[in-house]
Amino acid sequence: MSQILDFFAKCLVGCALALAVCGPYTSARARGVETVRHSFCSKSDCEDGETPEGGLIMDGSGNLYGTTSDGGANWGGNVFEIRRDGTYRVLYAFCAQANCTDGSSPSGNLIMDGAGKLYGTTFMGGTGNSDFGGGGTVFSIDTATGAETVLYNFCSRRYCNDGQNPAAGVIMDGTGNLYGTTENGGGGVGTGAVFKLARGGKEKVVYSFDADGPVSGVIMDSAGNLYGTTVQGGPVEEGDVFEVTPDGTFKELYAFCSQSNCSDGDQPWAREGLIMDGAGNLYGTTKFGGVNDYGTVFKVTPAGAETVLYDLCSRRDCSDGANPAAGLMMDGAGNLYGTTLFGVGRHCQDTPYVCGAVFKLTPDGAETTLYSFCSTRNCTDGGYPAASLIMDSSGNLHGTTLRGGRGHCMDGCGTVFELSPGGMKKE
Repeated sequence: MSQILDFFAKCLVGCALALAVCGPYTSARARGVETVRHSFCSKSDCEDGETPEGGLIMDGSGNLYGTTSDGGANWGGNVFEIRRDGTYRVLYAFCAQANCTDGSSPSGNLIMDGAGKLYGTTFMGGTGNSDFGGGGTVFSIDTATGAETVLYNFCSRRYCNDGQNPAAGVIMDGTGNLYGTTENGGGGVGTGAVFKLARGGKEKVVYSFDADGPVSGVIMDSAGNLYGTTVQGGPVEEGDVFEVTPDGTFKELYAFCSQSNCSDGDQPWAREGLIMDGAGNLYGTTKFGGVNDYGTVFKVTPAGAETVLYDLCSRRDCSDGANPAAGLMMDGAGNLYGTTLFGVGRHCQDTPYVCGAVFKLTPDGAETTLYSFCSTRNCTDGGYPAASLIMDSSGNLHGTTLRGGRGHCMDGCGTVFELSPGGMKKE
């Protein structure tokens, strides 16, 4: 599985400290109207899936698509659709083939081409020669029929020189080539790679990392340069922002923990990676670091200058959120929207520690908590959002949570939610 769930387990200890430092829950209030579109594991056998680690995409008709890393008919995770009328449908259940040769455990975001076909990755499975049951795959799904096609099996080369375990999704260029990252493998010392997959299925490693590689995916500018982050790259091994040119030249744009006490941020974990504005500035989050050591929202210029736009847990009760594990989205006015894994909700005392938040950050640095999860008893509204958000044409936000909801897990199996930023939450 991806490092997100490892961190989730580890951080339960750290979040007890967060409560001690930031203080108990006092007055954090939801500012948006939240609707749970689906609670996972609503069936006793979890055929609808469990634990959505990735975010969502929306087609032109308002239908949502995403993945779950666990659950499903074969317990290999699902690709799902939620139609505009609320109908939930499993498009594909992984591990439908013997030994999971069709892939297992998708944890990244999907993309959709102009014909309505979905593309994504699985962290494990496939026919690659990995010691752990396949090195992962790149796949496509026909949304009309649900048919799955494995486009590439990682670890198809000796020593997994082609890469192993893609934790993030892929992007597509104008000619249909796919680009992404793997957490392991590659032609270096096995610590990850940036890859290109041509339309015909030929895979090329664009760059192999010689230190801990990326959990995040990549984005592409108009010149074909790729940008992403590593969790433990850079001279002090606390993560960096990088650029890889089309010819495979690597450039470190910024190394985190370059400032005293990592006040500039520490370890960017977002699997969605970065977003870019029209001027070429990059925006993202770090899970740790900043003046409070509970993460930051940052900006990196094309020249490599970094600015911390916001330090999480700047309020005594952490009502502004803590430890963002997801990337950002930007609206037309330049406002940034994101999620945090932790942050105090009204009923978090009913569950382990703290439950996460959705926030908005204006261009002048003003932060608003749009919603605090676990604002309903038993966290039926969801908890621990670990993926980025999308916004529809009406300004509503859509996302996923790892836990919470009305599923059959002990602390909930995750949700798909919709958040209308205007107004107070209805009780």
